[in-house]
Amino acid sequence: MTQPWPAETLWEQLEPLLPGLNVEVVAEADSTNTRLLERARAGDGGACLLVAERQTAGRGRMGRHWESSPGASLTFSLALPLAPADWSGLSLVVGVALAEALHPQLRLKWPNDLWLLSGSDGARGRKLGGILIETAMAADRRVAVIGVGLNIRDAQDDPAAEVGRAALAELDAQAGAPATLLRVARPLLQAVLAFEREGFAPWQARYAARDALAGRSVRLLPAQGPAVEGTVEGVNSQGGLLVHTAAGLSTITSGEVSVRPC
Repeated sequence: MTQPWPAETLWEQLEPLLPGLNVEVVAEADSTNTRLLERARAGDGGACLLVAERQTAGRGRMGRHWESSPGASLTFSLALPLAPADWSGLSLVVGVALAEALHPQLRLKWPNDLWLLSGSDGARGRKLGGILIETAMAADRRVAVIGVGLNIRDAQDDPAAEVGRAALAELDAQAGAPATLLRVARPLLQAVLAFEREGFAPWQARYAARDALAGRSVRLLPAQGPAVEGTVEGVNSQGGLLVHTAAGLSTITSGEVSVRPC
């Protein structure tokens, strides 16, 4: 039986934290991020949690396409006016909030993926979810649009699924998209509001506890230029990835660099 979407319950939990917030659930959208960005650029700077049961043209980092099927995935975006002193590390804070709310086994792959590690040594990581953060100006306010996609159902049950992904149902056989949204929405909003006040530094240790790349050999693939290999040494207080390469210790801050374990 299809679970009902808890829109009213979500609003009751979230609106006191962010007065004026709207909660909307739609059957289908091209991209929840795109819709909220369009609203902001048209002058609507209000806070909104937009959920799509099916997303046909979701967007990932570096222009990747992402499609979801009803019930197999949870896709939503949170838009809110935000004015942190430093935007660095926001995607990491969002990842920590989601992982902590979902399951102790979840790990984070810099800068915006949730991973489930597998194999006897935990060396193989499979993507369970992703985060895409974009901003737009609405009148005189900058609006952050935080998009989240989580795999709920096993890949073999979903014709739109990417090969090699992980699903929340592996950790909780009863997992469903509406219940998962209810589980993560409040911690997510609390984390974003805390980030606005305090930045990434207070979250550094919490990120380190779930860092899937720390101590691992990786290959850095920039948008331009040759690949570089090195060993990850965690993240700094601004959320930059620390990688020891043949040239010394480098700090990676650009989201346009793909990081792949070797």
